[in-house]
Amino acid sequence: MPRYTKTAMLLHWLTALLIIAAFFLGLTMVSIPGFSPTKLKYFSWHKWLGVTVLLVAVLRVLWRKANRPPPPLASIPAWQHTVAEGMHYLLYFLIFAVPISGYFYTYAAGVPVVYLGLWQMPAVIAPDPELKATLKTVHYILTMTMAAAVVAHALAALKHHFIDRDITLKRMLPL
Repeated sequence: MPRYTKTAMLLHWLTALLIIAAFFLGLTMVSIPGFSPTKLKYFSWHKWLGVTVLLVAVLRVLWRKANRPPPPLASIPAWQHTVAEGMHYLLYFLIFAVPISGYFYTYAAGVPVVYLGLWQMPAVIAPDPELKATLKTVHYILTMTMAAAVVAHALAALKHHFIDRDITLKRMLPL
């Protein structure tokens, strides 16, 4: 069976776990009213997850450029390959766009990003209340788009596994 490399699998599943954690932490932190030490801690963790997603995304792109994925399955119709390829491009775009938009939003709000509480990331823009509001909306829309794309991606993999009974999902599982 033509499979993805172990490194590709690791980077895929690590990205998935980080994105899911960041998503649910983001929902949790914004639901906490007012300001509290817990809310501020969650915001920091959310930012750390975002920076980590961005770092892992860079590694994924570099790995993908140097290591070809397995060929598409011949049993899958061409239109499904086209849709899958489009979904992968969308997911890669969002894996970069969501954390970058959050990063810009944070600095527009005048708040530094201190990765893991150790390294202050460079301020790429000055505080700007108008830009902050726009970037908050952009970050939200991109995040919800990513959530929908991730769910669609997962459902497609499950459809291939349980309905089509092909090896699409198995090629990315480290079993």
